[in-house]
Amino acid sequence: MKTNIGISETNTAEVAHELSKILADEFVLYTKARNAHWNVEGPDFVNKHLFFETQYNELADIVDNVAERIRQLGHYAPATLGAYLELTELTEIHRQRNDGIGFIKELLEDHEHIIFTLRKHIGAFASQYHDEGTSDFITGLMEKHEKMAWFLRAHLQ
Repeated sequence: MKTNIGISETNTAEVAHELSKILADEFVLYTKARNAHWNVEGPDFVNKHLFFETQYNELADIVDNVAERIRQLGHYAPATLGAYLELTELTEIHRQRNDGIGFIKELLEDHEHIIFTLRKHIGAFASQYHDEGTSDFITGLMEKHEKMAWFLRAHLQ
């Protein structure tokens, strides 16, 4: 059934495409947080293991919400690893040491990248595509990433 929410099909398609790229970034970041949780080593293991668990749980909710926003617009969310790797702007880093600080720096860079991406789309979604709902939605996502980045940054002080 056609989605009738007051936004043209062309505009919902454009917004869904941009959200698909954001979803891919979110999923890659989620996977990297899982990697940090599973593989962190060092004298602060327990603290970092639990910290990364908190991060990936928050990211799991974000991934689900972005995919559901795409569906609300009447489009299908990408849901394969291949699609995510084609759409993401993030990279996988292969490290030689699995220390907490290294994982934190890497995750922080990715959060900051996503914050910049979301900030770039807030105005465009509202003004260019007439989708204030998605603009508001990604503003909330940006705030979540800003908080998560702050928590990561605090470990580097």
